[in-house]
Order: sequence, then structure tokens, then C-alpha cells
Amino acid sequence: MSTPRIVTARVPAKVNVQLGVGPARPDGFHDLANVFLAVALYDTVTATPADTLRITCDGPDAAQVPLDRTNLAARAAELLAARHGIEPDVHLHIDKDIPVAGGMAGGSADGAGALLACDALWGTNATQAELLDICAELGSDVPFSLVGGAALGTGRGEKLAPLEVGGTFHWVFAVADGGLSTPAVYREFDRLTPDATAPEASPALLEALRTGDEKALAGTLTNDLQAAALSLRPSLADTLAAGTAAGALAALVSGSGPTTAFLCADQEAARTVAAALTASGTCRTARTATSPAPGATVLTD
Repeated sequence: MSTPRIVTARVPAKVNVQLGVGPARPDGFHDLANVFLAVALYDTVTATPADTLRITCDGPDAAQVPLDRTNLAARAAELLAARHGIEPDVHLHIDKDIPVAGGMAGGSADGAGALLACDALWGTNATQAELLDICAELGSDVPFSLVGGAALGTGRGEKLAPLEVGGTFHWVFAVADGGLSTPAVYREFDRLTPDATAPEASPALLEALRTGDEKALAGTLTNDLQAAALSLRPSLADTLAAGTAAGALAALVSGSGPTTAFLCADQEAARTVAAALTASGTCRTARTATSPAPGATVLTD
């Protein structure tokens, strides 16, 4: 069977509806209770044969995306190729629509998308277990980018248990100017929270997801990194306040930030909040999206 000559994979952003963070571990990571929801903002990664490994990128803030071997898409290709005894000779083109360095796992999404696209391009036929193993090696958020939907991530976030979601949730994401370094936010968390304890998933939040109750979910959203993100970027407080004033049911920093997330009652409310945020001058732009969304998916093969 011949292998395809071009493969495009689509992969979603994520929002953490709960990000519980424990104390730093000896390996430098933190134990997490990380409730992921995939949201319908997508990057695409297109893989075509090449003489060497090459990365290109288009889209908002593409200039901030590394095009060398530090890009998770490149590392995904290298790891898959090494496991199957082939050279990682591929051109990976990333079309960005997920905010860069925004706390929505855009880089992790690109790693998962590249992995799926290269597997199809090269005909390596990796099992789901092998793909997830490579994802965990790439980074804590990459396994969820592969599977999508909703999941509880434990360990450093890479150990996933799927969660039931009983409806569609409507979100607005306010994109800030510039990014925030995830390691810097964790360092600030350690400074602000010297007595952090082992995190646990909120039963009330999991029940709100299961029943699709947006008002109950709004009352249970938490992010233990929010105080650290606000400490490093105090202006985010103005963005959170603007979205709440416009009618959002709840607001929080997405992951390590600086993107902020606003849960809304329905699509009309989300449009109203997005327009108010854009007009407020507290963010660069605001995007609406729904969740849950499917994980990494091959569009052409």
C-alpha cells in the first residue's frame, strides 16, 4: 500500500476548567488535577515529504513560533521517526489560529498534530498507546491535544481519564498582547504558594460537566495559577473585570495565561461579551468558541 504524499491534521486548543496545582516535585514538575476541555479553535499541521526536517508557519503571531528543532512539531517528527528507524525528512507547515504562548496549549497542539500527520504520511501505523507515549514525552499537555473532548489530567497532566460532558459550553477567549512564560508562572506560583497541597478534582465541577449545566460549571471554575499570572501581568485583572461586567457567567485566566476565558450562557451572550471585550481596550482581540471539541484529526490522507 502506498503512503500519501500530503497529510493535514487539525488539532484543537484547550481550556482548563480546573487547574489544581500541588507543590513542586523533585523533578521540577508539579502534580496536577487538571480538568481539560478541548475548544473549537484549531491549528492545522500539514506534512509533506522533504529532503530534511523543515518547519514553516503562518497565521496570527506566527513570527513568535520557533522554526527550529525546539518546536514540538519537529520533536514529534523526530521521536516517531526514531522509533521506526527512519529519517525525519518532512516539511511541516503550521497554520496557527490558537493564540501563541497564550495558555491554550497551541504548541502542544502542534506537536500532537505533527505526530498524527507524520504517522499517516510515513505509514508507521503507530498504535494509540504509542502515540500517547510519545505525546507524554513531548510535554504535559500534548496527550490531551491528541485525544480532545474532556479529560482529567493527573501526574504532571499527562495521565488522562476521559470525562463525560452533557452539553455544549460557550466561551469567549480574550487574547492579550504578548505571551507569558509557563515556567515563569509556575515559579511565581511556588513563591506565592509555599504551602501548596496535593490537588484533587472537584466533584461539583465534574458533575456540572456531566450534566451540561453551565451555571453550575461557572460556580466551580478554578485555576491555581491565576494569582501567579496576575502577579506577573496585573493588567489581566482589567480584562477579567470587563468580561464579567459584560455578562459572562464566570471568568478565569486560561492555564498559565495570558489568555483569559469567559464562560457564557449561550452563543448570543458570547457574542455580546466578545464585542464588549474588544471595545474595552483591555485585550488585543476576543474570540468565541464552543466546547468540547474533538482531538487531533487527519483531514486529508
